[in-house]
Amino acid sequence: MKEAVRTAHDKALGAPLDERSRQLRRELVSILTASRRGHLGASASLIEIMRVLYDDILRFDAGNPASSDRDRFILSKGHSCLAQYLLLADKGFFPKEDLTSFCADCGMLGGHPCATKIPGVEVSTGALGHGLPVGVGMALALRATGNPARVFVVMGDGECNEGSVWEAAMSASKHGLSSLVAMVDYNKYQSYGETAEIQELEPFADKWESFGFSVREVNGHDENELRETLRAIPFAPGKPSIIICHTVKGKGFPFAENNLNWHHKSNLSDENLEAMLAVLE
Repeated sequence: MKEAVRTAHDKALGAPLDERSRQLRRELVSILTASRRGHLGASASLIEIMRVLYDDILRFDAGNPASSDRDRFILSKGHSCLAQYLLLADKGFFPKEDLTSFCADCGMLGGHPCATKIPGVEVSTGALGHGLPVGVGMALALRATGNPARVFVVMGDGECNEGSVWEAAMSASKHGLSSLVAMVDYNKYQSYGETAEIQELEPFADKWESFGFSVREVNGHDENELRETLRAIPFAPGKPSIIICHTVKGKGFPFAENNLNWHHKSNLSDENLEAMLAVLE
């Protein structure tokens, strides 16, 4: 990991969690207690990003999820859906009691988000590399119809290995989609190893800038920094924006942080779950 990236990662590692962030993680543990499986690492790195988006930035109506003037949100890294489910339930898109039906035969909440079943989910995701292309299409369609709604796409860093991401980036820049905001959950790990080992992304910010995006980098666990940055979009007229969020995989659970064994965890034991709750107290 290059020095500047490691420094940003270490800063994110040390970022303290306030009570709301700890409470969202307790609710995450409640889901896992019922399901005994899920993408814990990838979801925990995302919670502050999702929290700020839903608490402070996105325009939506939980009572009317298809409202035409809503902002569109796409969770491209669909395996991290637990973080989105927490916030959708928190905002009243569906009852919180439904969270414990995650991955149950009778439940609507699957291991990847499904747009035809879950209120508030715009796009069914799971095959990585699709979110930004779809977001570009949405932004073009909104502009063509004179709709001022914005489009937000959250991607994973490993996902940025996909060529479709960079094709979409070129298209977004060509069309000057200032209503499009991409965010990368840059936790430096993917399912099989460090991103730097599998497919080096650096110089990451420079790549996005060369593709015509206006770029900001933030600590993805600092809700104040996230909020201030998101409130400044678009960063430049006539350009799409991207926020590179330096995060920690498994954030908030020290034994899971940067631990690939917790990318996806099956057969969670009572001891695992008790340990997760204990570190949040």
